[in-house]
Amino acid sequence: MATLYVSLHPDDFRSLLALIAAEFCPSSRPRTVTEDPPASVNARSRPTLVLGAGEGNTVLSGASAVAWYLSSQGKATGVDAKQQSLVWQWLSFADNEITPVSCIQHTSRAELMRILKVLNQALEPRTFLVGESITLADVAVATAVLLPFKYKNLSPPSDRKVLTNVTRWFTTCINQPQFVKVLGKITLCEKMVPVPPKTNINGPPKTEAQLKKEAKKREKMEKFQQKKEMEAKKKTQPQTEVKILNIYKYISQPFLFLHLLSDVVSPLPDSYSPQYVEAAWYPWWEKQGFFKPEYGRKSISEQNPHGIFMMCIPPPNVTGSLHLGHALTNAIQDCLTRWHRMRGETTLWNPGCDHAGIATQVVVEKKLMKERGMSRHDLGRENFIQEVWKWKNEKGDRIYHQLKRLGSSLDWDRACFTMDPKLSYAVQEAFIRMHDEGVIYRSKRLVNWSCTLNSAISDIEVDKKELTGRTLLPVPGYKEKVEFGVLVSFAYKVDGSVIVATTRIETMLGDTAVAVHPDDPRYQHLKGKMVLHPFCDRKMPVVFDNFVDMNFGTGAVKITPAHDHNDYEVGERHNLTFINILDENGLLINVPPPFLGMKRFEARKAVLQALKDRGQFKEVKDNPMVVPVCSRSKDIVEPLLKPQWYVDCTDMGKQAADAVREGRLKIIPDHHLKTWFNWMDNIKDWCISRQLWWGHRIPSYFITVNDPSVKPGEDMDGHYWVSGRSEEEAREKAAKRFNVSVDKISLRQDEDVLDTWFSSGIFPFSIFGWPNETQDLNVFYPGTLLETGHDILFFWVARMVMMGLKLTGKLPFKEVYLHAVVRDAHGRKMSKSLGNVIDPLDVITGISLEGLHAQLMDSNLDPLEVEKAKQGQKSDYPNGIPECGTDALRFALCAYTSQGRDINLDVNRILGYRYFCNKLWNAVKFAMKSLGDNFVPSEKAQLCGEESVSDRWILSRLSAAVGLCDAGFKAYDFPGITTTIYNFWLYELCDSVYLGVKPVFSKAEEDSTSQKQALVCRQTLYTCLEVGLRLLSPLMPFVTEELYQRLPRRQPQSDPTSICVTPYPDSAEFCWHSEEVDRDMEFVLSVIKTIRSLRADYNLTKTRADCYLQCIDSATVSVVQKYSLQIQTLSYSQAIIPLTANQPVPEGCAVAIASDRCTVNLMLKGLIDVEKEVAKLMAKKGDLEKQTDKLREKMMKSDYKEKVPVKVQEQDAEKLRQSQTELEKVKEAMDNFRKMM
Repeated sequence: MATLYVSLHPDDFRSLLALIAAEFCPSSRPRTVTEDPPASVNARSRPTLVLGAGEGNTVLSGASAVAWYLSSQGKATGVDAKQQSLVWQWLSFADNEITPVSCIQHTSRAELMRILKVLNQALEPRTFLVGESITLADVAVATAVLLPFKYKNLSPPSDRKVLTNVTRWFTTCINQPQFVKVLGKITLCEKMVPVPPKTNINGPPKTEAQLKKEAKKREKMEKFQQKKEMEAKKKTQPQTEVKILNIYKYISQPFLFLHLLSDVVSPLPDSYSPQYVEAAWYPWWEKQGFFKPEYGRKSISEQNPHGIFMMCIPPPNVTGSLHLGHALTNAIQDCLTRWHRMRGETTLWNPGCDHAGIATQVVVEKKLMKERGMSRHDLGRENFIQEVWKWKNEKGDRIYHQLKRLGSSLDWDRACFTMDPKLSYAVQEAFIRMHDEGVIYRSKRLVNWSCTLNSAISDIEVDKKELTGRTLLPVPGYKEKVEFGVLVSFAYKVDGSVIVATTRIETMLGDTAVAVHPDDPRYQHLKGKMVLHPFCDRKMPVVFDNFVDMNFGTGAVKITPAHDHNDYEVGERHNLTFINILDENGLLINVPPPFLGMKRFEARKAVLQALKDRGQFKEVKDNPMVVPVCSRSKDIVEPLLKPQWYVDCTDMGKQAADAVREGRLKIIPDHHLKTWFNWMDNIKDWCISRQLWWGHRIPSYFITVNDPSVKPGEDMDGHYWVSGRSEEEAREKAAKRFNVSVDKISLRQDEDVLDTWFSSGIFPFSIFGWPNETQDLNVFYPGTLLETGHDILFFWVARMVMMGLKLTGKLPFKEVYLHAVVRDAHGRKMSKSLGNVIDPLDVITGISLEGLHAQLMDSNLDPLEVEKAKQGQKSDYPNGIPECGTDALRFALCAYTSQGRDINLDVNRILGYRYFCNKLWNAVKFAMKSLGDNFVPSEKAQLCGEESVSDRWILSRLSAAVGLCDAGFKAYDFPGITTTIYNFWLYELCDSVYLGVKPVFSKAEEDSTSQKQALVCRQTLYTCLEVGLRLLSPLMPFVTEELYQRLPRRQPQSDPTSICVTPYPDSAEFCWHSEEVDRDMEFVLSVIKTIRSLRADYNLTKTRADCYLQCIDSATVSVVQKYSLQIQTLSYSQAIIPLTANQPVPEGCAVAIASDRCTVNLMLKGLIDVEKEVAKLMAKKGDLEKQTDKLREKMMKSDYKEKVPVKVQEQDAEKLRQSQTELEKVKEAMDNFRKMM
């Protein structure tokens, strides 16, 4: 037996690493000894592992070597070579990076935090460091950080609040059974207890110097303990209220709010940093309760004159990870929620998560097989469900953390999981009520069957793979790829023969008829005839049916009612025999030898060969077709006859359609109405049975009556099924139905679970406690809005509407807004194999090209697809993805959200909005400096009557922006909102006003009039800043909060503490829009632009020139005079001189037309050396002429159009056009200069 020598010290993490690693191999766990290894093994350090006994045994020394050996016995070093390499990499990281700084008491906290932040980033997208389960990598790193996480002096709780991913991972690790067995229950923030060194009784006495050293150590330790006790005392004292910029906050999480408490009073950093801005606001918002509908009111039931806004999140799958589709959905929903909240409405955005029946079961089954080599059947149903819950509790809230990163203002206290007891009870109640009413019934019909999953699947879980012809596809359970995309023709014998064709030749074993069109003259002689099946004695009728296309193939079709949806309907119409030839695993049944028991696609080859042997095979040819593939298992979906539970949707579908037709339910945009009515008016009954273990088990029982007077029932006979909230209730119902005593009833509960969409269909009211009458249900149901992607209009939206009307008598919401589907910059669908699937967190934080490649290596793509995806990434992101931040991503997604079907998302455009954030940052920084430290805003935003023309114009533009944003939100016109805000900040406030206020502030001290004008200008500037930030807040919550907190308040004692609960600007308050002022300023800006353009043409960078503006009439002269200061300032002119049409313009001016009302004349005479400028222009003219001649010569060659690629031809044409335009400008400038000579 092996012996493991370890240290007795409870904090010797090297020994702990070995001990925990030993727990992974319980069957061969070594004997543990807490002494030094004997001299004979030649290893004095611990841990040491001695394999075997006696002399010549194998000795492993050192924590890494010992832990690797022990973990490998328990398969905890990775499942393949790649994972093993990653585990070894983390072992080195623990040994070389973490250990040196974590085990030294006086180590730099900053250095420790630097390393832990690296770990924090690595853990962001994952639960464990390598793979989907705990490995030696986790054990090594967790034991290395054990000291900092146990002892407050090394890593205080405030640090751990920052390291959210590390803390989550560490907590998960220490609660694993292997850790608990060795460490017991760990309480973080323990006091460090010194363990005395092992005393050598027989050793020499200690010297005086040694004793002094030990006394010093003890003294230090006592001081350390006292300090820790003082800190603990402080924690128990009442929280301290801190006042900053008139905002009251309570300090309770020191590190998280460090930025919040200190940085809003310090100067703004020089440039915008998303990480800095987005670090601390979300926890504060959450802590203050801003996202709860109760905020600011005594009770949610109290009447709110502003109204109620309620929206539930489309619950993401518990298995899910954030992708750009989620980011788009949540950006839109959060903008709307924040807008309604700022309007003063009682606002609730309810979060939740879907149990995702098939997806979750597949994930856990794979995990079980990988880690333990077991199937769910090996575990049994109850134990398997426990494993799923365990997985859910470990990984299920990952997507919630990601949603928080996006700034989603959800009320997390109301978060629901579809398998929670409250929601499960609602699901059970919904089934029972609908079953008792006869809306849910039992029937045997064709379903989409996955042989790999052994379950029926919904249409949304079937991918339609389009093939152009013969294609070999991989199929689970088959070593070789299987042929699809071919049409096989063969003959049935009947008065000669009739030729039929099929893409699934194996299904001919289940044929029970041949169908032809009633009007087809070629087959009239076959009326009443029977064809003979070649492999059995089965005689099959020739049936005449209108569904047959006479012009396709031979006009004769084989009919397999049990394995084809069209054939099923033909079988029903003609009362044909239904022969099921496949079992649930895809093996052939009810067929003659040698096909009996064959796998379905092996039978495909065997049937083809048998037809050839009999001489009945005709041909095989390529055939474009669509192959149904299970999105979860990648198996080929088979239509299979199964007894299942169905929902009768006829009446519910009509009610849902009528709700839209009558205007009670509004679908936006309205081009989706056609799809809605097409589905609802032609709706088919809904199969809700799923052959899974994870999900809501169907509360229905098959009845066996132990009484000879009652005949036994069949599975598909609904009369022998009863539903109940408990087995007792079901037994009583059954006894009453068959008029027998309860003791004569035996029940068997259906093994199946309900389709996930069933629980999702009642989500809008089950989250509020339906069927119980709760306060939330009364207040928030029906909801206001449902916002989601148009791709689940039928699967989810329609079912919510139908079930809401059925079970509550109310529509679940008043409006449905459907956003477009995100595609890449080239308009392609997001696909892992194309390398264009982008994690929003990578856009927020940035990622290198190598990082993107590494993500592909962790995916399930085959090597060829990985290479293709890498090329796609290299083409689209040659330098990786730069850090854009959450605000820029949200703004970009909203800007893209046109009311169409697709969004072609270009990451470079998101970066553009990152620069916009920087512009905002600099604008507020400049404004704060201009306002001054002692600036006090007026108590209300209003005109004082002394505003300058610039003030009136910017306030008019601000009012216009307020009106456009209000209208945009009401119409779900997100591009309209983003364009309005972007233009206001960038082109109106920053470009025009900021330059205009500089001279006003510079003259502020000259006299009382100037002082007054400066004060009015400051009030205008403050109004623009404060209102502009409020307009932007729903779209960019982080940067607007950061900047808003820097501004002084109008009413410090009563104004809200956060911008997210400050009223959204309203047109009734900001009603200063003036079309006349806008029109005048538009003219003025065109003049300024023209002057600037002329200055650039003549290279007047610093020199100011006089500008003569020749106006068409006196009204235009008046406008120029009115705005002369603005024109002079913004165009860098020396003086602005308005002239009437008949007044002469001095010589020596450059001329340009500003508009049909004004010509700009810029005086150049005396400001420039004319001869020198002409010489420069002559040289430039020569260069441009050479360039154009060379391009013309190239393009005039006879073979140019044939040999040169079209793209290069277009580039050449554009270069020629630009050169010609520039040449014309140079000539014009030379002419102007010559006039001055």
